[in-house]
Amino acid sequence: MWREFYEPASDDVHRAQGARCMDCGIPFCQGDTGCPVRNVPPDWNDLVSRGRWRDAFDALHATNNFPELTGRLCPAPCESACVLGLVDRPVAIRNIEQAIADRGFAEGWVTPRPPARDTGRRVAVVGSGPAGLAAAQELRRLGHAVVVYERSDRVGGLLRYGIPDFKLEKQVLDRRVAQLEAEGVVFVTDTEIGADIAVDALRDHFDAVLLAAGAEAARELPVPGRELVGVHLAMEFLTQQNRRVAGDGEPLGGGISARGRHVVVIGGGDTGSDCVGTCHRQGAASVTQLELLPQPPEARDPSTPWPLWPMQLRTSHAHEEGGRRTWSVSTTRLSGDDGAVRRLHGVRLDDGAAFQLDADLVLLAMGFTGPPRDGLLDAFGVRLDARGAVATDARHRTSVEGVFAAGDVRRGASLIVWAIREGRDAADAMHAYVTGRRA
Repeated sequence: MWREFYEPASDDVHRAQGARCMDCGIPFCQGDTGCPVRNVPPDWNDLVSRGRWRDAFDALHATNNFPELTGRLCPAPCESACVLGLVDRPVAIRNIEQAIADRGFAEGWVTPRPPARDTGRRVAVVGSGPAGLAAAQELRRLGHAVVVYERSDRVGGLLRYGIPDFKLEKQVLDRRVAQLEAEGVVFVTDTEIGADIAVDALRDHFDAVLLAAGAEAARELPVPGRELVGVHLAMEFLTQQNRRVAGDGEPLGGGISARGRHVVVIGGGDTGSDCVGTCHRQGAASVTQLELLPQPPEARDPSTPWPLWPMQLRTSHAHEEGGRRTWSVSTTRLSGDDGAVRRLHGVRLDDGAAFQLDADLVLLAMGFTGPPRDGLLDAFGVRLDARGAVATDARHRTSVEGVFAAGDVRRGASLIVWAIREGRDAADAMHAYVTGRRA
């Protein structure tokens, strides 16, 4: 029930899809609009169409450290930018990407690539999400000693505890982490920088430090009744279930469960969808997902013309499994009995009508506001921008000498492809810094 359930397509299907690629003169599937991680889909589409899987594997890994992750988790802006999509369905680029990566593991093509020599430089990476992992791998392959610090008990950040196993089985993550370890990357878990290790001690021990701790501050629901038992942030709920699947057992007090409950998920994005799918698997009595914005159109909205990422209705497998979605609603308060939530009160924004829902579990999945405003960032003393993210220059350098930032901690909550791109770019900048090249 918790395993990935999409059956992989056959080689013939992938070859046929690859052959549909038109090798456009200007491939909009590339570049920041189509692929922030700088993948080159026309190259490996063509190679797959001709059965040259190993060459496709090499072409894919030239730009992307973790295509097995992006192939599963990226919303595929490359497909929205595909020129073929103007007249037909776009090429199934993301599926081909995952197929190449998974074939690479099955064939034994994914092997450690330790550096030929060590530079004698030491770098620290704070955070083990996709940005931190990409930077760590690139820096190690350049010959630097790399230590990744993770405050949780396992490596992976939101990949580990924020993404349900039915979207990303953790063995997929573990096999890539094993490659990094074999290359010489050192992982230190259960360690919080600024608490378990002083920032000054860290900076004294390393030639450069990368902040890649993500943007985990969740957007809150400031309404009466928020304090009632049974109202939880989405990540608290998803993390507990991922720990159960990992074999950690039940948390003290039994934790959060949707079994037999009337669940309301507030927030219509990917995190909300993950909550919906998890509630179905836990055996919820009902699941309702609320969204503040109006329902998007079925087809691309004129406000987001090709090749931009389109504003349009997206339905995940979690929605297809059941539940109800309601648009243009705002929650006004929560009420309950004996200190526990039992009802959600709201208003429909199109006509102003009030409504009420049974709700004995409310999950808040309204997105993230940026990195936490205290703790790590205060300890480093880095300057923040107007959004509360870490301010850097174009080379990922913060206001503190020798300290860099990449990923969501710098951009705000974003896509996995941007996280990997940022990790790779930050690694280039850090390499120049520690080797004395002021690029």
